[in-house]
Amino acid sequence: MKKVGFPLGLLALSIFCCFGQVTVEVQLEQEQFLPGESLPVAVRITNRSGQVLRLGTEDWLTFSIEDASGLVLPQIAAVPVTGEFELETSKRATKRVDLATCYALSRPGRYAIIATVKVKQWDQQVVSAPKKFNLIEGSHIWEQEFGVPPPAEATNAVPEFRKYILQQANYLSQLRLYLRVTDLDGIKVFRTVPIGVMLSFSRPEMQLDKRSNLHLLYQNWAHSFAYVVFNPNGELFQRETYDFLDTRPRLQTDGGNISVAGGSKRITANTSSTSPDDTQPPKP
Repeated sequence: MKKVGFPLGLLALSIFCCFGQVTVEVQLEQEQFLPGESLPVAVRITNRSGQVLRLGTEDWLTFSIEDASGLVLPQIAAVPVTGEFELETSKRATKRVDLATCYALSRPGRYAIIATVKVKQWDQQVVSAPKKFNLIEGSHIWEQEFGVPPPAEATNAVPEFRKYILQQANYLSQLRLYLRVTDLDGIKVFRTVPIGVMLSFSRPEMQLDKRSNLHLLYQNWAHSFAYVVFNPNGELFQRETYDFLDTRPRLQTDGGNISVAGGSKRITANTSSTSPDDTQPPKP
């Protein structure tokens, strides 16, 4: 792997000196992620050149991610940045992409993202300053192996097994809960999703229903509990909030079906009424 190092920012500064009328900035909504978690990146392009920029042709926007030692990470998939457009002078455009599945981000550490915009009409390029972020491991709370339900048309199919892993990590003085879905060895990560803020003294309850959906109930505020349901692909399809009034909310099982008993269900904008039985089996 080519060693470049964070001094790439110096290259960006030198290009800004020549083409300061066009600037490129990488923005992140947060500075801490878990391996496999979505890595949404916003690239802001500002045009003060006095000309209309024609962008969106092949390879007009490229990225580089390097670790703190200067090693550039391998790119394992193409970044979806297609679509031509024009950017008028004195205007600003933002391109949003998810880089999580495009680069080999698996080891915890400090990383930096550099974006390069090629201006084909000038035969020049503009490079952003490095945007740094941390990749952390988090601590394990619980894990459970499970079998993936086969599609309805499958007969005598070899069963597939995966693993649910609950993790917690501190970010900006908040304890956050995460779900990872992996293969049995924990090597292949199907999905890593942030669930929400959890109180430090919360004791999450976890149960799997007859379709291997994960039901999770945890305390997220002084007198409230969050109830979420994920399918074997790690996709959230149900979220509810229960208040601790006369009784404490808890999970209950009835013939393979799981629901919340006790507490008082709160009607919110995030409340979903989707039934676990309405979901389709995960794709292989």
